[in-house]
Amino acid sequence: MYWLVELNNKQYKIEAGEPVLVDKLDAKQDSEISIDKVLLMRGDKDEVKIGIPYLKDVKLKAKVLGNVSGKKVRVFKYKKRKDYRRTIGSRPQYTQIIVQG
Repeated sequence: MYWLVELNNKQYKIEAGEPVLVDKLDAKQDSEISIDKVLLMRGDKDEVKIGIPYLKDVKLKAKVLGNVSGKKVRVFKYKKRKDYRRTIGSRPQYTQIIVQG
């Protein structure tokens, strides 16, 4: 069973019992969040519900496992013949959640 949900204006595929990394949320560790923007739900017996744009009667409860940092992203800027080189790096922040189906 899995769901397509929208969190922070991004879409994620969430499976029951699988941890998922989403953009950082303002939620504390071991707290529960409610996800009401469910776009699609696929059940165990090949039943599919598609929302227009969201499913009205489906709300998910997710448990926040904690905040984690992603891999470092490096950006290199370069202009030829101008002696211009810049290296910039950042680490994206994620929140790990799990839905018990």
